[in-house]
Parts: sequence; C-alpha cells; structure tokens
Amino acid sequence: MTTFLRTRITLSIITCFCAAGLSQAADEVPRIDHRYSAESANGTPDFRQDIVPLIGKLGCNGRACHGSFQGQGGFRLSLFGYDFKADHENLTQGDRPRVNTAAVPESLILQKALEIVPHEGGKRFEANSWQHRVLTRWIETGANPGTPESPEFVRLEVTPNEIVASKRGETWTLKAVAIWSDGARHDVTPLCRWRTNNDQVATITDGGVVTSTGPGDSHVVVFYDNGVVPVPVMQPVSDRTGSNYPSVATNSKIDELVIDKLRKIGIVPSELSTDADFLRRVSLDMTGTLPTPREVEAFLKDDSPNKRVAKIDEMLERPTYSAWWATRFSDWTGNNTQRLNFQTSGVAPAVRSTEWYEWLRVRIERNVPYDKIAEGIILAVSRKEGEDYAQYCERMSGYYAKEPKGKITDEDSMPHYWSRRNFIQADERALGFAYSFLGLRIQCAQCHKHPFDQWTKDDFDRFKEFFPRPRYATPPAHKDERIALLEKAGIDHKTLKGNDLGKAVREHFAKGELMPFDELFLTPAKRTGGKKQAAQKLSGRTAKILGGDVVAIDEMDDPRKALMEWLRDDQNPYFAKAVVNRIWSAYFNVGIVEPVDDLSLANPPSNEALLSYLSDEFRSRGYDMKWLHRTIANSLTYQRSWKTNETNQFDERNFSHSVPRRLPAEVAYDALRIATMSDPEAAKVVTNLNGRAIADPVGGQQRRGKNDYALSIFGKSIRETNCECDRSSEASLLQTVYLQNDNDVIAMIEGKGRWVDQVMKRIPQAKEADEEIDDEPEGQAGKLAKLSTKQLRRRLDIATQKGREKAVAAIQQEIAKREAAVESESSSSTETNANLTSIVRSAFLRTLSRYPTDPETTRAIKYFEETDDMSRGLKDLLWALVNTKEFVINH
Repeated sequence: MTTFLRTRITLSIITCFCAAGLSQAADEVPRIDHRYSAESANGTPDFRQDIVPLIGKLGCNGRACHGSFQGQGGFRLSLFGYDFKADHENLTQGDRPRVNTAAVPESLILQKALEIVPHEGGKRFEANSWQHRVLTRWIETGANPGTPESPEFVRLEVTPNEIVASKRGETWTLKAVAIWSDGARHDVTPLCRWRTNNDQVATITDGGVVTSTGPGDSHVVVFYDNGVVPVPVMQPVSDRTGSNYPSVATNSKIDELVIDKLRKIGIVPSELSTDADFLRRVSLDMTGTLPTPREVEAFLKDDSPNKRVAKIDEMLERPTYSAWWATRFSDWTGNNTQRLNFQTSGVAPAVRSTEWYEWLRVRIERNVPYDKIAEGIILAVSRKEGEDYAQYCERMSGYYAKEPKGKITDEDSMPHYWSRRNFIQADERALGFAYSFLGLRIQCAQCHKHPFDQWTKDDFDRFKEFFPRPRYATPPAHKDERIALLEKAGIDHKTLKGNDLGKAVREHFAKGELMPFDELFLTPAKRTGGKKQAAQKLSGRTAKILGGDVVAIDEMDDPRKALMEWLRDDQNPYFAKAVVNRIWSAYFNVGIVEPVDDLSLANPPSNEALLSYLSDEFRSRGYDMKWLHRTIANSLTYQRSWKTNETNQFDERNFSHSVPRRLPAEVAYDALRIATMSDPEAAKVVTNLNGRAIADPVGGQQRRGKNDYALSIFGKSIRETNCECDRSSEASLLQTVYLQNDNDVIAMIEGKGRWVDQVMKRIPQAKEADEEIDDEPEGQAGKLAKLSTKQLRRRLDIATQKGREKAVAAIQQEIAKREAAVESESSSSTETNANLTSIVRSAFLRTLSRYPTDPETTRAIKYFEETDDMSRGLKDLLWALVNTKEFVINH
C-alpha cells in the first residue's frame, strides 16, 4: 500500500462506535469541561488539542472576529484555527501580546473574554468557568505551543453514528472522540463546533444535543481540528417502516440500496412509469433528443418484456449519445471558445474548441475508459515522442491544409485544456482541476481553512505546486525557428499581431505551407546555485496530494504523472465518485451529492452506500462509461413514474420517484426544432448531427447566430470556472416569452417545409366560401366533407343567395349527414374526423411523445371546426403544445 493510501485511510473521517488498533485499547481522556470543573485542576492544556479548539468554540477565530482578514483590534487569528504556529505567535508576541505569562490575570485573552476591559465581542465566558480555568492554566504553565514531536490529529469518532427518530421532539446527545497519532483518545465533545444541514429535520445545540424537528432526512455535522463528521438524522414520514414496509420489487443493486434508505424513512416508491414516459425520458437524458413519432408508436406497440433493455442498448450506440455527452464533458473540462487564444498559431479559437469537443466525442463514441480520457487531458503533450520542433510544426500544418493530413481527434492527448487564458496561473489550475476531476470546491482554502472540509491554506498552497510547469507557448529554444518560418512565408510578424497575424497564417495553411505552432511543454525543474550548470542543483521543491503523499516534484520529468497515479488509485475518494455523481445527476435531476461538484465532508451523500457501490463498480469495470449509463437507466429506480403517492410527494433527494426537471438548454432548443420539423427532416436528426445544439462544440457565450439567445436564456453553460453553477436549470420569464412570441419560434412553426406546411400539402384545399360554387354535384361531396360545419353554413348562405339549387342541395345533404352523425354519436367515424384525429395524434407524438387523450383529441378537433383556416388551426395547436410545461420538462 502506498504512503498516500495509508495517509488517506488514516485521515479519513470515520464514524463508528469503537476505533481500531492502538486506539481501541487506549484509555479515553475525559471531557475537558469535567477535567477543569474544579479550581484544583492542575493539568497542562495542549495548544492544538485544547486551546485552539476552545478559541474556535468561543468564536474568537470566526469570520466576524479575529479570524477575518484584517483581524480585530490589531489582533488576528487564522480563520477556524488552521495555522497553529502563526496563532501562537500572534497570541504571545508583539508590543502588547494577548498572553502574559508573567502576570497571568492581566492577559488580554482573559480580560477581554471576561469583559474586564472593553471587548466588541462581549463576554465569552464567566469567571471561574471551566473555559476560564483552561486558558489560565495554559498560560500559567508557560503557554507552550507544542513541539514537532507532538501527536498529529488522526480522526474524529462520533456516536451515535446514525439517528432515527420516531417522533418530533426526541433528543440525543452526541459524543465526539478525537484520535491522535500516539493512540490517545480524547473526549472533545465540549470543544466541537456543530451544524445542522436542515433545521426542519433536526436542530443541534452548542453542547451537541440533537432534537428532531420534523419528518425527513438530513445530517448534523461535527467539526473538530481537521475532523468533519456528518451524522445522518432521520424521522420517518409515515408509519411504513421496518416490518410495516410493503414488498417492493428490485432488479439491481441500485434498487436494493435505494429501497434500504426509503424503508428507514417510511417512503414508498412510485410505480413504474408508462412506456411513453420512459421512452421520452431516457431519450432526452441519454441522447438529448426527442424520440420520433414513428419510434414512439413502434415502442408502444412492442410487447417484448425486454424492450426497455433493448432500447437503452440501442440508444448507447447512437451518434446523439456521444454528441450530447461530449457537450457535458466539454462543460466539466472548461471548453470555452472565448478563453482559447491560438491566434499566433493561425488557428481560430472556434476551430480549437471544435477539436476539443470532437476529441471527446470520438472517445465517448468508442467507449474509451474514463480514466484514459482523463489521462489524455491531464497528461497532454503536443509533440509525439522523438519529434523535434520542425517535425511537430509540419504535422500540425498538415492538419489545417486544404487537403488535411490526419485529424487531431486521432491524437492520444488533448493539450487545449492547458491553453486557456483563465487557466494559466497555478491557483486557477488547482481550482479548475479540483472541479473537473475531483468534484471539489477548494477555493476557500486559497485563503484560510475550508469551513466545511479538511483542507487548509497549506494544503492548497502545496497542492497547487503540481501545476506551474505546463506552459502553452513557443518554447524559448525555438523562437528563432518560429520567426524563420514566418519570414520564409513572407509574413510580416513584426507588424501583424493577433487576429491579423492569425489570418495571414491561415492563408498559408490553405496553400499547404509549413507554419510555426505554439505547443504545450513543461518548463524545467527549478534549480539553485550559480549560472553554470555544474554549480546548480535541484531546488528541492515539493507538492502534496490532497490528503495524501508529499511529492518531490523537481525530481520528476512531469509532476502531473503523480496526480494521474493518485486519481487511478483504488482508494482515491474523489475521482470515480465525481463523475459517477455527475452522470447520476443528469438522469435524476439531483446528485447523490448535491451540488454535484461539492464532495466536501460537510456535504455528505444522501445515500452513501449507493454512491460507494456505483463508484467501486465503475472503477472495477475499468471506468466503463456505457456500463454506468446502462446500469442507471435499467434500474427500476430510474424508471419510476413522476406521479407521487402520499409518502413520497415531498421527496426530492432519495430517488423514490422521477423528479420533473426542465430540459437543458441545448436539449430544449433541439426539441423545439425537431417538434416543428417535417417528418423526413425530424427522422434524420437521430443520426445526423448537423445543426444540432447538443453537438455544438463552441463553448461560452460567443454570439454566432439566432439560436444563441435561446441557448443563453435557457441556461447553457458559460464554461467559465468548470463549476456546475456555470449551467442554469432555473425557469424564467424570458423562457416563457421566447416560446410564446419570439420570431424564431414562430418561424419554426409557420415556416415553409415545416410540419404544418407538410400536413397542409396533404390536405386537399377547399375553395373559399365566397368563390363561385359549382352547380354540378359530381365531386362536391368529397370537397364539402373537408370543410368545417361553420364553413358549410357560410357556403349555404352564399349558394342560396345566388340561387345555386344543386349546390344548396349538396350542402344541405352534407349538413344533414353531419347532424345525423351527431345524433347517432358516430360523428368520429366520418372520414374527416378520422383524418383530423390522425393529425392531432401526430402533433402530440412529435411534441409530448405520447398519444393524446380522448378529451384532448375532442378539444383539438372542435377547435379546427371552429377555425375557418385549417392552417391556422394546426399552427395554433402546435404552438400550444410546445408551450406546455409537459413539453419543456422531462418527466
């Protein structure tokens, strides 16, 4: 086992009733409030174990007090107490230190807390309280900071490790025990900070007393030193728990783990979805595409018991699957066109953004393992092994020639990830890397200890040391070669800059000429000593894996390899979980951890066993992404109905039913276009990606056409930070206004060659009522049958006024026939209504992916009959359907 694994396992926050190894046999040090309850207490408090946690408990190192960046009253502490050395120095040194070992009672740390002298923070404890005695005793014994040999914090144990309430108002007192590297066990309950993640379910006091406040499930969180322990708290929402829980079918481990949790909280899952709901849901989630009317009808008529399994397998092989998920991976890795700057290489940012997207799409299509995709990005290089700069430029120039020689998408790596303008500094790279591949938000640790996780500023500063050396530019050793190539082509590189230089270079690409290129390379390890190489030596710089190994990065040719090795380690707590959680969220509207890129210790999974199972299986199956998609989609959990029962109507985090969610921007825009397309055009989008928003590689908010506005208001990811918050799924008034009134939408519905136009061409067009009416009855019956009753009555009036006896007779006969049909309740059997019923059915299938109900069909046909213009009626029906919640929401 590697040092990283040993360290990570040791530092992981475990909640259990007893510790392992040495700590099991060690005597437990009693609570500090008990040890110092009497005036005769004579122990020696430890600075890290006792004093810093006590200061934190009293609020002294909080944001609003001395933990703020500027401190308070000329005195500053590290926020949440992570920098023990600096805190001790600030307490004991300076012109007027807070600690006075020569005159203990005069120490400001005591006088201000007792409000003997004015203190903006008010009185923090009473005289002769245990807190007063602890601080006094520490100062009396020399206010020692501890030594390098002092034990290190290992983990925090909290009991009970799960709380299940039977009624509102029940209470439990938590106990927290800190385990130290020397095997010592300290009851630190009075020194802990406490938080509830949902006070509607449970509250917690400063003393660790938990009170159930209502039905549901959440966590209370315990903080001490680097320990952050969440404790599940549940109160069943019904009496259907334990033996009173109904028998629920399961067909996978996913279902079993979800039902295990639901059984504890008294939630009964919904029934399975209808075939129509399932097909629409999985098609939109997995491929970002509406099913075609023909596909819906075929699926609904299929009686095969395994048709859902077969449909999932089929969809995983569609081009739309790889296209849509390449878009999502582009979001997560930051493929932002506006941040790519390749003008000096003559390649437009949009081209490079497309290359990045296509590189991802091809690998997803081929089902390349996720860790290999990550490796191709993280360990990306520009040159092939053994390739010199001239050969590299020749190869790259060939990609952009008029007749390209090869594709960048065939390369093993994608260096564009490292070339973004907002991904140059080490801090930016550390943050982006954590978002993309770890699902962690570590920005707080840039300045201070993370308030909800174990990371300190020191952790961040040492982690970012992995990232400075990769650089995207022309290597200094090849700048002369670059200039020579430009001059050989007659390009004035001294005058032309930016876009102008890029345009000139692109013109020479088209001619097949050799052009210079920037490249991703690693700067040499830092050295110290004289200018002569012989006098220099490695600087000895190190970097530290988050929660793991210290790495001598100056001794490595590429420090990124240590990161990749860590990600692949079987015990890595983030890499597999981060992508599993993201993909799960795309199918359920909420992650097992939510937000999906915040896998902090204080933000625990709603179902830890479920996330661990999927992550472990995903890793053991070689990071097979299609296995993950297939396993999720085939579960009964995913296939449950959106219709709720009395036990699960308020559940949005335990996967007891499908949660209706607004379609992602690209999917919503494509759905709108597909729903209004003609049948032949709509059938093509299953395999043809041209013009599809889900296959648009250009990231960010670059204005390119009329669809940009729609994608923007529907919340397309701006890909600024790699954070999931770059994409919005919130409904807005602008979205409603767009669907109802925007010219783009009206053109989709009314445009030539669209569905309405297609239907109208198939309907024989009747003459207008005020045109001349043929007296000959031959052929009149068929024409009259196509008219609405209202139109027939208008024609009857005109024919009567003009004395057209034969026409009057024909019209009267048609009206009489309809009236007779109404009286016999058989009007739906007429050829006209049959045609209209078919049209209405087609409209529902292409928008809502289901058959209309009888009342919906009747209402639509009645509207057609009341509308003089059949074309107008069709447009209105289609407009109404795309403006329903059912259309823009996946359920």
